[in-house]
Formats: sequence, structure tokens, C-alpha cells
Amino acid sequence: MGDEKIIRIAPYHYIHVLDHNSNVARVETGPQTYIRQDHERVLFDPVCMVTLPLGHFCVVVSPVLRDEDQRPLTDKFGQVRLRHGDQEVRLHQDPFPLYPGERLGQPATPLQVVKPNKALHLQAQLDYEDETSEKHLAGDEWLFEGPGTYIPRKEVTVLRTIEATVIRQNQAIRLRARKETKSRDGQERVTGEEWLVKKIGAYLPGVYEEVLHIVDAYILTEKRALHLRAVQTFVEAGDRQRRTGEEWLVTLAEAEAYVPGVQEEVVGVVEVTTLGAGQYCVVLDPVGADGKNQLGQKLVIKGEKSFFLRPGERLEAGIQDTHVLSEEEGLVLRAIEGFEEKDPEGKVTVRKAGDRWMIRGPQDYVPPVMVEVLSLRQAIPLDQNEGIYVRDIKTGRVRSVIGQSYMLTQDEELWSKPLPASVEELLAPGKDPVLDRTVAGGSGEERQQEGRDPTRVVAFRVPHNAAVQVYNYSKKTARVVFGPEMVMLDAAEQFTVLSLSGGRPKTPGRVRSLCLLLGPDFCTDLIVIETADHARLQLQLSYNWHFEVEDRDDPRAAARVFSVLDFVGDSCKAIASRIRGAVASVQFDDFHKNSARIIRSAVFGFDAELKVRERLEFPQNGLVVTSVDIQSVEPVDQRTRDALQRSVQLAIEITTNSQEAAARHEAERLEQEAKGRLERQRIIDQAEAEKARKELLELEAESAAVESRGAARAEAEARGEAARIEGEGAVRQAKLKAQALDIETEAELSRLIKAREKELEYVAEQNRLELEKAEGLSQVEAKRFEGTVRALGADTVRAIALAGPELQVKLLQGLGLKSTLITDGSTPLNLFTTAKEMLGLPSLGGAQRGSE
Repeated sequence: MGDEKIIRIAPYHYIHVLDHNSNVARVETGPQTYIRQDHERVLFDPVCMVTLPLGHFCVVVSPVLRDEDQRPLTDKFGQVRLRHGDQEVRLHQDPFPLYPGERLGQPATPLQVVKPNKALHLQAQLDYEDETSEKHLAGDEWLFEGPGTYIPRKEVTVLRTIEATVIRQNQAIRLRARKETKSRDGQERVTGEEWLVKKIGAYLPGVYEEVLHIVDAYILTEKRALHLRAVQTFVEAGDRQRRTGEEWLVTLAEAEAYVPGVQEEVVGVVEVTTLGAGQYCVVLDPVGADGKNQLGQKLVIKGEKSFFLRPGERLEAGIQDTHVLSEEEGLVLRAIEGFEEKDPEGKVTVRKAGDRWMIRGPQDYVPPVMVEVLSLRQAIPLDQNEGIYVRDIKTGRVRSVIGQSYMLTQDEELWSKPLPASVEELLAPGKDPVLDRTVAGGSGEERQQEGRDPTRVVAFRVPHNAAVQVYNYSKKTARVVFGPEMVMLDAAEQFTVLSLSGGRPKTPGRVRSLCLLLGPDFCTDLIVIETADHARLQLQLSYNWHFEVEDRDDPRAAARVFSVLDFVGDSCKAIASRIRGAVASVQFDDFHKNSARIIRSAVFGFDAELKVRERLEFPQNGLVVTSVDIQSVEPVDQRTRDALQRSVQLAIEITTNSQEAAARHEAERLEQEAKGRLERQRIIDQAEAEKARKELLELEAESAAVESRGAARAEAEARGEAARIEGEGAVRQAKLKAQALDIETEAELSRLIKAREKELEYVAEQNRLELEKAEGLSQVEAKRFEGTVRALGADTVRAIALAGPELQVKLLQGLGLKSTLITDGSTPLNLFTTAKEMLGLPSLGGAQRGSE
């Protein structure tokens, strides 16, 4: 661009031209065609001037200095003077160029429109005086509140946009002063001070006010109150002073909706405490008449009543039900402190601290604050075979109460009777004392937790024909109870647990039981014996036994049954020793042949007549063995057992072989019979098959003959039928062709007739339309001509008709000619148009045609 001589500057465009002689740059604006001199240089191509639309501004950095008429000032060299480092805010104006040295710091920007309930937070960067002569010092802050359009200044910076906070019903905003200021309500605020604004509507905080948060009001009802605490000393409405840390309640009687102040702290929402007709509560540290908590005091409040727990108060055990006592109930009470009690009859009773007493129903009772309820006592209903253990807490004596309803007094308590673990397991619920006599495992404590109530009298049902021994450790006496009977233990009594031998062979302690079965019963034992020839055998024997008690009412006779602790083990050992002694003197063959007689004689012995006795008695406990059953005899020595087993197997094998031979012979006989019957049946079947084959061949021959005759006849009939059908088809085809030709001819004739009719209709319609068109055009032409004549008028038409001759006359008169005629002799002369043709004027006819 710098090499071009001629520069065309469009309207509202400008360039900067540098004069190399003076080294001064100037502005050239359009519209113009600028011719560059040799000592000049154009710094840049023509650019558009700065245009500021309505409602916009820009910032010019280092603006030019202007005089009173807003003309730029220049120095002595002709260079425009600038305010270097300064800025100028320019608003809407005509497009302007930037002078050399000026630059656009901020392009055209819309002016900021501040809406209602909004404001701009402004801060002065320089000292200045505004249009209203108000002085602003650097660092001052103020608000530009809407609605309005903010005109920016170079001395002012916009820090932020502040929006008004909407305060709704039952709301407030909490403000804090950033520095000393005057709030909108006209009060002076110090730095850091906080306050509330409760006026409903939009609130625009001041320049030095900071919105902390919106405080919602607490809605108070008849069932809700507000627990407040003062965070600093202040005076609330009503000139009541609240000290720091003081707590109080705000209820519905004071306000329906309460907004806590800045000096107040919400401890919590207190729900109403409602007592029904049969309820009461104990309030600890109640608030007295002076409004302070009476520490250590208690207050009993009875229903029906609703109240709020004031600060510092609390319920001792929540809401409690009034003690409603029936005839079978009572309360054990204890005095916490001494007091005088007056009964309904007016009698005064002095109670000392620690006294215990009991009240009985029917009545309802609310304990005063000086009385502590220890326990609720209920009458324990007991059947004839039920009981409880009761201990006197003063004397320690334990007794049992059986068969009557009983209520413990204030000096009594239920006593838990301990039992050995083995007894606990044998007394477990669902355990049969006869069938379940083997201990299955488990501790007595677990059994006690599962089934037995230790405070109940221990009861045991003695089965039929059984006996139970109970020992009293206090009196050191024992008693035996025969079944069927119910045994109930006293406080100092315990069962005698029987530990009997069990299993095969008998092992001590395998069976435990509380009751001793008197029989008759049996027990089985395994014993090993050795014969005189040293053959060791194992015998499995079963003994039938029972106990004989002479007089069950006699304690000595009854106790004799339990004199031997393990009667099973002792009896089995005694019988086994007798059998071993008898068998040791007998050979194996003799014992194998006469084992039953030898064992019975060894067990029962012989009487005076050398006969085997019928029973064996044990005089120590009255046990009687009545019979011995030999269930099995097995050799103990392996070789003897194998030899005996081989002999048995050999006998079994011989028997099996004989049975197999008989079965084989019978099977062969049956097989021969079956083969004969099968061969005979095969011959019969072959004969029947040949006969059937003969019949089949005869039938095939007859079928072939019939088939050949039928085929020939069918072929002849088919040929004749085909010829007949072919002839009929040819005749029918000819008829159909003739009918088709007639139909085609008639169709073509009909088509031609319709085509001619349509063509005639088309021509007629076309002629009618042409006629209507011609009539329409003639009518339009007639109307046009009539309109033209009517528009010109009769006088105008007459004037046009006479204008030609009159003009000719005037022309001739103007030329001074009387008459002139020039002709070649062959052309007819029209004297009326001669003069007009000589002058080159159109004839009257042509003019009329032109007018038409």
C-alpha cells in the first residue's frame, strides 16, 4: 500500500499518513481520493472509523487533547497532542477516526442495563467529582441501583453485580457489616455487627453489608416449642434481659412463627409431652418459680396433661403408666427418704429411708418422688402338683409352697434350686424316663435354660412299676417313692441318680436314670468261656429279671432295692462267673450238645432233689433272675471258627450240588419236549405255507387274464372316445371363432360410430366456442369504439374532420398561391390531398385510421 500513489478513501474510512520530512503523522478521512507525495508514506490501508451504536461505549487509550470546540490540539510541529497513559470513555456519536497514537482499549460494548432489584458495586480508582458535584476519593465504594443504565467512567471500576434477596413470609435475612456503615433502617452499624431484616419483600443490601444466609422461621404449634440459648447478653422485646448462656422456651402463646435473632442459638425443637389418663412422669431438676432449675429435685406430674419440658428439665424414665393393681397384684416399695404417708382412712404412717413395704390391689398407684418401686408382685397360681421355692431375705430360710395361689411378700423372693448336670439332663422336657435312660450329652445349664424354671418345685413322674429314691441333705434321710406317683422335691432334697452298666459286654456307667424299673425286664450280655479242652467260646445270653419288694410301705424294705448302685453290672458278673466255672470242667463236644442244660444248671443251681431251680435270687436288693436265653455261641479262636465255618460250608455245598443236578435233569427233559413240539409245528407250518402258495399262484393267473382283457377294452373305448371328443371340439371351435369374429366386427363398428360422434361433438363445440369468441370480440370492439366516440364527443369528431381542409386552405393562403397543379399525365390527381401531400402531412383517412 505504501507504493501506491493514488489512494481512494471510502466514506467513514481513514488512513494515517507519515510525512518523512517532518516525521509527523496525520489523519486523512474519506470520502476522498488522496494522492500521496514522494515524501509521504501511508501507514495502513483505509480502515473503517469507530462506530458506536446507540446504547454502546468504547474506551480509547491515550486520547487526544481537545479545545473548547472539541477540536484536536497540536504542538508546534503539527503533531496531535495526546494524554499518554490516560483513558477516555466515548458514548454514542458520529463515526470517528483514531488519531496517531490513539488505540482502542475496549471495542464497542453495550452499556450495562441494571434491572430493578439489582445494583452495581462500584469502587473509585481515582479522586474525582461527578456531575452532581459529589466528590469521590480513591477507594470509595457505593452502589448504582437499578433500574437504570450505567454510564462507565475511567475513574470507576465495577466490582460485582448485587441482586436483591427476596424475603418471604416467615423468613428473614442475616446481614453483617463489613465496616462502619449506616443500614437502610437508619441505624449505625459497626464492623462485624450482625442483624436481621424481617420486612417482607426484596431487600438490596448496602455497599458495606454482607448477606450471610436466609433464616427460616420455626413454625410453633400446640405440640412444638423452640428451645433457645443466648450466645451473648442482650435485651429482647419487652425489655427483658437475657444473659449469655441463658436458655428458655418459645411457645405458641408467644409467637406462631419465630425467627431466632443473631444473639440467639436454637438448641432444638421441643415436642410436647402428653400424659394420658393412666400415665405419669417424673421430672428431674424442675424449674422453680424464680425460673431456675432446682437441681436434685423431682416433680411428679400426673395425667391428663400436656406440657413442654423447659431447659434443664428431663424425664427420669420417660412417660410411665400408672400402676393399676388387681386383686392378685401388689407393688414392693422402698422409701428413698423419710416422709409421712397418710392412707385413705386418714391414718399417718411414718416411713424411714430404706423401709420396704407392699401395697395390694385393687387400686391405681402413682409413686411419689420419695418412693421407689422395686418390683411388681403377682399371685402365682399353682395347681395341686405345682409349687415354687420361696426364700425369706431376712432369715434366709427356704421353703416350698405347693398346691395354692401365692403372692410373695416384701421380704420374700423366688429361690432357684440348683440341680446336678446329670439330673438336669434326665429331667429335660420330652425325655421318657423309661426309654431315654442314656445320657446324650449337653451341660445342665443349657438344659436348665431350655426347659426347667429353677424357681419351680422340681417334679418327676415316677412310671408304673418303678421306684425313685429322694435324699434330704438337711435331715439326712432318704425316702423311696413307688410309681405311678408324682415326686416333688423339697428345698433340701435331691434325686439319687442310678448309674447302671450297659452295652454288650456290660460297661459301667453307660445308663443313667432317676427311676429304678422293678421289672419284669431282661438284659443281654456277652461272656467268654473256656472248655476243658481249651476251646474258647463267646456266649450271648439274655436274662429275665425283676425285683421283689415284700412291703412297699416299709422304709427298710423299700430302701433295700437301692442298696446296690449298679445291680445290672453286679448281677451279670455273678452269673458270668457261675457259667465260666461250670463250663471249665466240660469238653467242647459235650458243651456243644448240652449247652442249655449246662448253663441253666450253672446259673440257677440244684435244689435238694437235684433238680434245676427255677430262679436265682440276690438277697442284697431283692433282684430275681427267672430265665436264661442262649442267643448265640461263637468260637473265639480263629482256627476253630474257620474249621466250623468250613464244615458248615461243605454241608451247604453238598446240598447245593444235589439240588443243581436235579434241576439240570429237569431242564434237559423240558428242553427235549420243547424241541419235539417245535419241529412238529415247523412241519405243519410248511404244509400250510405250500397250500397258501398254490392259492396265490392261481389268483395271480386269474388276475393277469382279467388285467389283459380290461386293458384291451379300455384302449378301444379310449380311442373311440378320443375321436368323438376331437370332432366335437373342432365343431365347437368353429362356432366360437365365428362368434369371436362377430363380436370383433360389432366392437369395431361401435368404436367407429362413437369416434365419429365424439369428433362431431368436438367440431361443433369448437365452432360454438369460435363463434362465441368472435361475438365477444365484436362486442368488445363495438363497446371500445362507442366508448372512444363518447369520450371524444361530437364536437371533437367534427373538429377533427374539418381540421384537414382548413389547414390546407391556410397553407395555401400562407404561400400566397392561388392554384398549382403538377402531374406526369399518368397519375390521377386528387385535388383535395395535393397540398397535404406536398407538405408531407398525413391524409385525413390515415389520421382517422390512426385514431381508430
